[in-house]
Amino acid sequence: MQNKYETQRLVLNEINPNDAEFILELVNTPEWLEFIGERNIGSVAQANEYIDKIITNPKSNFWVVRTKDQQDAIGIITFIKKDYLDYHDLGFAFLSKYTNKGFAYEASMAVLSDAIEHFNYKNILATTVKANTNSIKLLKKLGFQFQKEIENDGDQLLVYAITADKFDIDQLTKSFFSIFTNSNKQQPDWSLIHTICLPETIILKKSSKEEEVYNLDTFIEPRRKILSDGTLTEFEEYEILEETRILDNIAQRYSNFQKQGYFNQTYFKEKGNKLFQFVKTKDGWKISAVIWEDH
Repeated sequence: MQNKYETQRLVLNEINPNDAEFILELVNTPEWLEFIGERNIGSVAQANEYIDKIITNPKSNFWVVRTKDQQDAIGIITFIKKDYLDYHDLGFAFLSKYTNKGFAYEASMAVLSDAIEHFNYKNILATTVKANTNSIKLLKKLGFQFQKEIENDGDQLLVYAITADKFDIDQLTKSFFSIFTNSNKQQPDWSLIHTICLPETIILKKSSKEEEVYNLDTFIEPRRKILSDGTLTEFEEYEILEETRILDNIAQRYSNFQKQGYFNQTYFKEKGNKLFQFVKTKDGWKISAVIWEDH
């Protein structure tokens, strides 16, 4: 894994002795003590000993997360091969004043994507406890799925898992939804649909009385027009719930989505369902079919 990661708002650096004061603060927060456990670190010297054990453990990777603007240490991301788990475990912990701002997701995704895309990890796990609802929510947002419950040193742990295939399908789906966004000065990337879909992809819209069937070009053209001529502005569409099933080299995903924007200067907000089908080609996963229905 890399020593350093950068995202839009954050910098992740491998932990080092200069982080002792921050670690002393973090491991004694109420959230750490409740959900992770007592580390018996009560001084900077003990924090340094803790950091030294991390650095000398070849199975352990720790990064301290800092904001780019203020360079404040706000949390940690970990990637550890634990003896009681079959695969590496992704972990995160942040100071409470920096939670619910998307920082944990942003930092975790940087490490997760690198592990899968560049270091060829096929399976990654994460553990938490039932009471840590914020952790569970973040794991689901990252694409992890509940696998099982285990006991370790007297603690009941929930094990979540993600495979490289599931991660790739998550990213394809996210890319599909992003194509049509023109909010916050973003412009639709129409070429992207040809990258993530098979050339023969079928797209079908189901309404109460009829079905509209498109290929990629006939699907794009009317949407390109209304998203560029001022008819549809500040538009975004995104997934709010998903269920994915992968069977070897084929997959299907049920997606509940939401879309919003201004149509002829009138604000609207709607939900709907999409069914995606995927196939794993020699070039990776591709979308082969999409069916959707607006509510």
